[in-house]
Amino acid sequence: MTWISKLRAIEELEDADLDHALVADLEAAAAARPAGPVRFSTPTFKEYSTSEIKGCSKNSFPAFSVTAGACALDCDHCQAKILEPMIPATTPEMLDRKVRDLILLQNLQGFLLSGGSNRRNEIKYERYYGVIEKLKRDFPHLRIAIHSALLDEPRARLMESAGVDTAMMDVIGAQETIREVYHLDRPVADFEATLAALTATRMEVVPHIVIGLHYGRIVGEANALDICARYPIHALVLVVIMPFYAKAGTFATPATGDVGRIFLEARRRLPDRAVNLGCARPPGMHKRVTDAYAIMAGLDGIAFPADGAVAVARAVGRPFEQAHACCSIKIGEDIADRRVMACAT
Repeated sequence: MTWISKLRAIEELEDADLDHALVADLEAAAAARPAGPVRFSTPTFKEYSTSEIKGCSKNSFPAFSVTAGACALDCDHCQAKILEPMIPATTPEMLDRKVRDLILLQNLQGFLLSGGSNRRNEIKYERYYGVIEKLKRDFPHLRIAIHSALLDEPRARLMESAGVDTAMMDVIGAQETIREVYHLDRPVADFEATLAALTATRMEVVPHIVIGLHYGRIVGEANALDICARYPIHALVLVVIMPFYAKAGTFATPATGDVGRIFLEARRRLPDRAVNLGCARPPGMHKRVTDAYAIMAGLDGIAFPADGAVAVARAVGRPFEQAHACCSIKIGEDIADRRVMACAT
């Protein structure tokens, strides 16, 4: 039975507008290069549960914002909305207290440190590094991920020295997107230079590419993939633009078929590195189809999988596991609450 026939038998996809040619291409690519297990990540950035997968205990892997809800850049696609569900940690003392409380009360295993950027797309974390060093010394199991924004090599080294495990950044491949969407006067080369600086450290480096960042159009994604492929990254995270963060009428929603073809191209260009589908993507049927394409394309992980994702994994013969952590950070079996589930073949 072909994959398209198997998908038609999945209740959650019965009304989906599937791209038959793309599904055939995904099936052919999988036959040439079988994929391994898919990891379903369910961190506590938001409440989550589906009919197939339950969320994790509250605050087992939370996100903190060093600027609370403030961001000077105010990009068209986000307008600081992504910061709203994060826990405010506007001083090092506040971060230290909240992390220690969560370790004591809720067995915290790690956290994401983020925040709004300045007008140069930089986030000043330096005053937090002393706290990070103490937390890592007192709790060696703790895994810390950080949104680096743009930086140079000396600042990347400081981040590494503090004990940050995983550094994440957005890679943008089109100058017009940086200028028009980010309102930022910096070249594509600065994003590549940041990636080069981060990969020169021992940190796990996980760049993100936002599909459809240019007002819903596919513009610089291919160049962004090329940039990421040039460096020894730990993993690549793909997300899809979410127009409801933006002003009404400014962004289109990328077609799921276009998104799926980028998944296929990312898998082709980075065959030996993890490629994951991150938290951000449009909801509803769009998400169900997007997640199905991600599974069929051989992506290694999906954050907050949609209803039907487990059924798709079973239909195409991929085993799966659940991890209560950010999809960008690697957590060992001894500290992650992971459940490996058998795939019905």
